[in-house]
Amino acid sequence: MNKTLVAYFSATRVTAKLAKTLAKVIGADLHEIKPATPYTTADLDWTNKNSRSSIEMNDKTFRPAIANKIDNIDQYERIFVGFPIWWYVAPTIINTFLEQYDLTNKKIIPFATSGGSGMGRTNNELAPSCQGAILDQGRRFDANTSTSELKEWAEQY
Repeated sequence: MNKTLVAYFSATRVTAKLAKTLAKVIGADLHEIKPATPYTTADLDWTNKNSRSSIEMNDKTFRPAIANKIDNIDQYERIFVGFPIWWYVAPTIINTFLEQYDLTNKKIIPFATSGGSGMGRTNNELAPSCQGAILDQGRRFDANTSTSELKEWAEQY
């Protein structure tokens, strides 16, 4: 039984590539967090105050619906959670994902992709959604991060 999961949300496939590589190098199971309503290019236009992503990120209580769920979350001790950085934090769909499970005593390790933003207030925004879990600091990666760098980072957890 594998005790590590890499769960990820990826709007433009950049985070997906990184998550797949991470899961492969550490021998973890992989789970894509799929929104019930997929995001379109227009939805992701952060320069438009009326775009879906802008509306969601401006309301910290908003929880986008998820199309799929992990039936056997109890088997995992470590969960790497990947996402793109939106407005210096994780997209609110990550809160939706975390809040649907009992994470008591699980180690949650966030990782993110971004064109230049750091992790910002990510952990502050995720902490309330990780009740009972150990929320690690996590890290932001470039799209072209090497396999060896990912492996070295993940091995510390």
